Amino acid sequence: MRFATSAVLTSILALSACAQPAPTAAERAEAAAQAREAEERRRAADITIERLFASPSLSGSSPRSLQFSPDGSRVTFLRPKEENRTVLDLWAMDVADGRTYQLVDSRVLVPDEGELSEEEIQFRERARISSSGIVTYQWDEGGQAILAPLAGDVFYIDVETGEAERLLETEAFETDFKVSPDGTHVSFIRDQNLWVYDLETGEERALTTEGSGPVSWGVAEFVAQEEMRRYTGYWWSPDGAKIALTRIDETPEEIVPRFGINAEGVTVTDQRYPRAGTPNALIELHVIDVETGERTQVDLGEEADIYLARVNWGVDSQTVYVQRQNREQTVLDIMAADPASGTSDIVLTETAPTWINLTYDFRALDDGGFLWTSERTGFRHIYRVSPDGEARALTSADWVVDQITGLSEDGETVYFEGWVDDPLQRHLYAVPMSGGDPIQITSGEGWWSAGLGQGGSAFIGTYSDPDTPSQTGLYAIDGERIAWIEENALNEDHPYFPHLDSHLTPEFGTLTAADGETELYWEMLRPEHCTAASPCPAIVQVYGGPHVQTVTKGWTSPREQLFADRGYVLFKLDNRGSWNRGHGFEAVIHDQMGIPEVADQLEGLAFLEAQDFVDADRIGLWGWSYGGYMTLMTTLQAPGAFEAAVAGAPVTDWALYDTHYTERYMDTPQANPDGYEQGSAFAHLDGYETPTLLIHGMADDNVTFDHTTRLMAELQERNADFELMTYPGQRHGVRPPPLQVHLWTTIFGFFDERLGEE
Repeated sequence: MRFATSAVLTSILALSACAQPAPTAAERAEAAAQAREAEERRRAADITIERLFASPSLSGSSPRSLQFSPDGSRVTFLRPKEENRTVLDLWAMDVADGRTYQLVDSRVLVPDEGELSEEEIQFRERARISSSGIVTYQWDEGGQAILAPLAGDVFYIDVETGEAERLLETEAFETDFKVSPDGTHVSFIRDQNLWVYDLETGEERALTTEGSGPVSWGVAEFVAQEEMRRYTGYWWSPDGAKIALTRIDETPEEIVPRFGINAEGVTVTDQRYPRAGTPNALIELHVIDVETGERTQVDLGEEADIYLARVNWGVDSQTVYVQRQNREQTVLDIMAADPASGTSDIVLTETAPTWINLTYDFRALDDGGFLWTSERTGFRHIYRVSPDGEARALTSADWVVDQITGLSEDGETVYFEGWVDDPLQRHLYAVPMSGGDPIQITSGEGWWSAGLGQGGSAFIGTYSDPDTPSQTGLYAIDGERIAWIEENALNEDHPYFPHLDSHLTPEFGTLTAADGETELYWEMLRPEHCTAASPCPAIVQVYGGPHVQTVTKGWTSPREQLFADRGYVLFKLDNRGSWNRGHGFEAVIHDQMGIPEVADQLEGLAFLEAQDFVDADRIGLWGWSYGGYMTLMTTLQAPGAFEAAVAGAPVTDWALYDTHYTERYMDTPQANPDGYEQGSAFAHLDGYETPTLLIHGMADDNVTFDHTTRLMAELQERNADFELMTYPGQRHGVRPPPLQVHLWTTIFGFFDERLGEE
C-alpha cells in the first residue's frame, strides 16, 4: 500500500513538473544577471586592507576609559577623532539629561605632541596604548576638575567651564600624574624622583632626591609594568597625608644592549632586562609624610629576592596592605603594615604548587577586613576576609569570577563580572555579602564589561556580540538601560554598514583535547562559497598562551572578517593553558610550555581537515607574540601539517625572556633545564618543513629582536625556505596605520601565494 501511494505521488509530481513551462532564454538570462549582481554587491561589501586601518574605525565609535564623576552627575570617557582614530579627546555625558559633549579637544591643548620621552614610550608599550592625544585622565575627589597628562606635561581641566590650565612647563618629561585624594596636590615622577605640585600656591617640590642611575623612587620596574600590570610605584593614602612609594635599585639586573634600528639610523639602549634565571631589581617600600617629607621604611621580610605585586591602603589610612610574592610565585602574602612604624604582619597567605595569578580584587572594608579573590579551589572566587585573616567564600562552583566590580552603598551586595553559565559569555552579577547564588544583572548572549558608580546604584555597561559592535550605556543597577552613551547602531550611517552584505556570523563548537578528556572551544568564520563542491583554503589563528581567551561571543572584528572576505575559512581554538577555564586548565603548561598547547592545536587541525568545505592541503597558521611562538612550535613538531605559517614577534627561547613571566610558568633555567630545552624552537628545527614568514619590530623591547635574529641565523645555516619582514623603529606591536596596511598586505600576500590554487 505504501508503495502504491508512493508511485501515485511520483506520477503526480512528474505530471506537475511537465505542466511547468521551461524557463525561456530571457528568463535564464535575467536570473543569471541577478546572480551576478548579487555577487557584485557581495564583493563590493568586502573589506579591504586599506579601509580596515583607515578612519573612522569600521567597528564604529568605541568610548574608552569610562568613569563616573565623584558625585555621579557625569560620565566621562575618551573618544577617537572621526577623521583620525589614533587621536583621543575627552568627552562627557550629563547623567540628568543624557547630553553628550566634547569636554576637551586634545589638539587644541597641544597641536603637536612632539617626541615622547623614552620613559613614556616604554610606559605606553607596557600598557598597550597605541593612541595619542589624551590617553589617560583622572578626576579629583571633589569632582570639580580632571587631570589630563599630555605631551610630557599635565593639564588641570575645570569640568564646568572646560578651561584647561597647564601646570608644568619644563624641559623635563614628567609621568604618572595623580591628584591627591584631598584635592590639594598633584603628584608626578620627574627624573626618577617623586614630586608634588601645590594646586593653591603653584609651588612644586621633590619628595625624593636620590633617584638617579639605577635607582628610582615611585617608579614601577620593567617586569611590574610588563608582567604584573602594575604601572605605578606610589600610592596616596585616602586622607591625602601620606604616600607609599617604592625604591627600585636595578643594579643587579642584567644590562641587555637593545638596538633600536630606525629608518634614520641605529640607537643603542642599555636596557635593564632581567632574563629568566638572572637577578631582579631590589625593591623597598617606604611611606612618606607629604607635609614634612619624613620617610619610614616598611618591613617586607628578610628575603630580598621578592616581587612587590600590589599596594593598597586601608579605608582609615592607618594600614598599608602589601601583596608580596616569592621569586617562584608559589606564595603570595598579604601583609598589613603600620605606616608610622613600618612594622608589618602577614594577614593572609595563598599558596599553589604551580603559580599564583595576580588580580586587582583587593577591596578594603570599613571593618578593617577586605574582599579578595582566590583560585584556591581551582576556580577563582570571592572571599570576605576578616581583620584577623579568616576567609569566608561568597561564591563557589566550577566557574570563574573575572573581577570584583564594586559594592552596594550599604555594603551588603558585591558586584562582579564573570562566567557563571557559559565561558564564552561575560556578564555582571550580584551576590550577597553573606554569600549565596549569584544573580545575573546583564542580559543577551555576548560579552559585557561594567564600571559601577559611587554607591553602586548604577553602572556603565559595554556590550557586544558576534553581530553587534560594542554599545555603551548608562544602566540602573537592575540592568535597565537609562541612556545611551554610545549606541553605535549598525544603521546606514555606521562605518561598517557598507560591509554588512559580506558580514558572517561565526560558528562555535567544542572538541576534545589531546588528553582525551578536556573540552575545548573553537570558533570559525566560513565564507558562503566554501562548500564540499568548492572547498576553500583555511587559516588557523592562534595565541594559545596564559591569560588570553580568543574564542568569545563578543563582536567579530573586521580584521577577522577580512580573512573570510579574501576567501579563507578562519579557525580559532583555545587550547589548554589559555584563560578562563579554571587554574587546572591553565596550569597544564607548567614546566612544559609549547608541548600540551601544540598537541591541542593539532587536534583542532584534525577537526578542521575533516570539514568537507576545507581544502586540507591548503591550511595555514599564524600568530603574534605567544601566538608567534605557538606558530613555530606547532609547525616544527608537526612537519608538513601546515602549508604555510606566519610568526610575528615570536619568542624562540624562553631563556631570553623576562623573569616574572617566564619563571611563573617554567621555573628558572637552572631548575628546569629540560623544560627550557624542549620549550625552545631551536630544539625542534630538524622538523622545519613549513615555509614560514617571520615578522619582528626592530626596536622590540619586550620580545627582543635577537629572538628572531638567532632563528634567522640557524635557518640560514640549514638553507631553509623562509621569508622575513622587519619594521624599523617598531616595538612589540606595529602601531601606525600605514605600517599596519603594509603588515597585512605582506601577510596576505604570503598566504595568497602559498595557499593559492596551482
